Amino acid sequence: MKAIVVLSGGLDSTTVLYHAVKKYDEVEAISFDYGQKHRKELLCAMWHCDHLKIKHKTIKLDFSCFKSSLLSGGDDIPEGHYASDNMKSTVVPFRNGIMLAYAVGYAENVGADSVLIGSHSGDHTIYPDCTKEFTDHMGLASQFGTYNEVTIVSPFNDKMKWDLVKIGNDLGIDYSMTWSCYKGGDKPCGKCGTCVERIEAFEKNNLIDPIEYEKEVKE
Repeated sequence: MKAIVVLSGGLDSTTVLYHAVKKYDEVEAISFDYGQKHRKELLCAMWHCDHLKIKHKTIKLDFSCFKSSLLSGGDDIPEGHYASDNMKSTVVPFRNGIMLAYAVGYAENVGADSVLIGSHSGDHTIYPDCTKEFTDHMGLASQFGTYNEVTIVSPFNDKMKWDLVKIGNDLGIDYSMTWSCYKGGDKPCGKCGTCVERIEAFEKNNLIDPIEYEKEVKE
């Protein structure tokens, strides 16, 4: 079996990458440079693929016509928990749909059976293209739209981020080489939705997050 992992370089997709390496005979990873403010995550994606010695491609997508605070030139990244309404500004319309479609086409081209994505149940609050229903329907379209019936797999869609941290810790993942912060500064801010969620995930596992946040977060 051969799988393509959609790899951002964040905690979730990196956990899926290591999960895939254990489960599939052959794994490749595909990342997307779409004008995100936190594009330094791509360096983390490259690091893990080099570490695992697997093939990795970075594809450039033009999302300049989309409106989102996540994109360069967009509004400031809001601070707070994902449950807050202001976090909806970080939505990039149909981002996962676009990336999955590309990954499925690539998978058929290289003879892969599956495409894996790192969405989890904590994403569902504000991201409609992270839900199980969305992934299932995209997977159906993928199977009908490819000769080799490529399957889309979201292995952790019924789990929370703290579950992923536990799984990744058991797999021995170096989470210091992942980037979650949406602001894309020199250090993670510790205040945006994805930082807050990540910090909570490590705390729930009684683990120390190995990345260094901005100084005021630690005080």
